[in-house]
Amino acid sequence: MLSQLAPMVLFGIATAFSPGPNNIMTSYTAFNFGVRKAIPTMLGVILGWTLLIILLQLGSVSIFQKYQFIQTIIKVLGSIYLLYMAYKLSFGGQSKDKKLDPKPVTFINTFFFQFVNPKSIIVGLTSISLFVDMENNYLRDSIILTTLWFLMAVGSQTGWCLMGKYMRKFATSDKFIKNFIISFIANFYRIYYWNSIYVANRNG
Repeated sequence: MLSQLAPMVLFGIATAFSPGPNNIMTSYTAFNFGVRKAIPTMLGVILGWTLLIILLQLGSVSIFQKYQFIQTIIKVLGSIYLLYMAYKLSFGGQSKDKKLDPKPVTFINTFFFQFVNPKSIIVGLTSISLFVDMENNYLRDSIILTTLWFLMAVGSQTGWCLMGKYMRKFATSDKFIKNFIISFIANFYRIYYWNSIYVANRNG
């Protein structure tokens, strides 16, 4: 396991820091409401993702391998939830006079999203199969992997939160803010599409 620490870190950086629904929701919230309002969003991702990794290591891996239809169910649920979140970002924040009035993404939104996000589950399953020896040194490997993923989640969420905050400094007009929010929403839909393609290819 220790000899695989470098590949594990590289794998974690590539998956945790790349654009995705979690990072976009955090950056979106920080941009519109500041770091303080984004903290619940971040905590939902960090704690939900860490708990998911723990649960996968407690036997869920064998369940997913034995009953592959569960992955299909999660793919459908995850896709529906992504569409729901994209809809909320698109229309849920419009005031009565049709002006864009964005709402922060909540702790509950991001926490429970981790358990229906097919890409998160696939990344978790892949990292466990690569870096955790289920027969020898299981406890040590599990602790190292869980700690690493926790730190990766903290780092990626902090980075994307700060990016959203400092992008706000360029928001010199209502038009810029509206266009920036629309770009977030467009990226959310784009990630939903590629997430579905990724999972379909993985299952196929």
